[in-house]
This record gives sequence, structure tokens and C-alpha cells, in this order.
Amino acid sequence: MKLLGPGVYALQRANEPDLGHFGLAVDDYSHSTAPNRRYPDLITQRLLKTAASGAEPAYSDEELIQLAAHCTEREDAARKVERTMRKVVAAQYLTPRIGESFDGIITGVSDSGVFVRLFHPPAEGRIVRNENGLDVGDKVRVKLVDTAPARGFIDFVRE
Repeated sequence: MKLLGPGVYALQRANEPDLGHFGLAVDDYSHSTAPNRRYPDLITQRLLKTAASGAEPAYSDEELIQLAAHCTEREDAARKVERTMRKVVAAQYLTPRIGESFDGIITGVSDSGVFVRLFHPPAEGRIVRNENGLDVGDKVRVKLVDTAPARGFIDFVRE
């Protein structure tokens, strides 16, 4: 799922071929959960209601394009806040465990560092020493050396 990336809301006109849902491998697809919780779902419900009643569409194509872009942008922003808060909570939780060792798996290697996800507790941080030669998927034993909860930072050294 992580490799597929996040979904986006988009307008699909009735005269265009069905794009379906790649991950679910279905041709006919509309995303909807609960209209009392999510604005995109409310839009979908309004469209279905007008289509079922034979009334004029609830939104013009231009409005739907703008709404789709707005909903995608808001979902991306919410996902960013969610990810940040997970990091902050994990760093706070691990602070009293500085000095302990953990088993994990390498989840990322980039110019900004090598990142490890612990098996237990589920937390992710950066390896700040002895990270050379590691690649995504490698299992490692790491020692927790520092946390910065306000920034959501967790630092490890490879053992």
C-alpha cells in the first residue's frame, strides 16, 4: 500500500471509460464511507440522490473538479498531522527506554539517513551511527540513544 501512495479524488464524467480501483481490481468503484463524517462522502451521497431522483446534478463539472482538489489537499494535510502525531507519541513513549535495545527492519535509505521500524513497540526512527551498508528490508538490532518528543525524533545506533 505504501508503494501505491495515497489516493486522490477526481472527477470522472459519465462518457469516460471507468477507471475503477487499482488496488481492489474492480471496474465500477466509488469511494464512500459515512456522510456524517467526511465531506467527500457527503458529495457522493448528494450526487447519488440527484441521479436516483432524475434531478439536475448537485454540482457542475467545474465545481466537482475544485471539490476533488480541495478534498485531496485536506486529506493530505490530515495525513501529515496524523503521521507527525504518531512520531511525537512514539518518541514520548520511548524516552524512558533510552539505552535499551530493539529488533527492527530498515524501512528507508536516503540522503537524509537510514530509517528503522521497530517490531515492538511499533515505532520508527533514524539510525545515527553504524548505518553504513544497510538496505531496505534488512533486519537489525538497534540501541535507542536519544529522543526529541516535541519534534518526533527517535535516534538509534546499530549494534
